[in-house]
Amino acid sequence: MVTSLATLLNTLLYAGVGIFVFLIGFFILDLLTPGKLWAEIHDQRNIGVAIVAGAMALGLAIIVAAAIHG
Repeated sequence: MVTSLATLLNTLLYAGVGIFVFLIGFFILDLLTPGKLWAEIHDQRNIGVAIVAGAMALGLAIIVAAAIHG
């Protein structure tokens, strides 16, 4: 399978944009929820908050992927 340089650069560009949009969306979700998600998950070892944050991250990742893919 031969991949051109333009295809590789487009893939990396879309991956970078997707990761950037995902991080911005996750930080916005963190601001909208009460308390700090990372402190609750990491410092206090709250498994319930980790499951909810993971579900939000997965849902946001699906939305970003669908928006980029078209």
